[in-house]
Amino acid sequence: MRQFIVTAASALCLLGCATPQEQAMKQQAEMERMMAVYGPACSQLGFAANTDPWRDCVLQTAARNGDNRSGVSTSIFGGWGSGGRGSGIGIGIGIGR
Repeated sequence: MRQFIVTAASALCLLGCATPQEQAMKQQAEMERMMAVYGPACSQLGFAANTDPWRDCVLQTAARNGDNRSGVSTSIFGGWGSGGRGSGIGIGIGIGR
């Protein structure tokens, strides 16, 4: 019985994991969505489309509007522990709410 529980728990954990390719595709889709939503406003502000300053404007506008659903983090520990949330492990410096 114990072996079955361990096997089932392991299988469930593996199902919840996303491969790095899946994570990259998800982040790319989220960035494309933000560019479609906030890109025209940044262009009207005078930023040339598809330049680094324009992309910075898109990211800053999205963050200002609270549109940071992607959970982007630059921490090697992910988002956990940043801002007092999560398990408290590591130091996150990503986008927080």
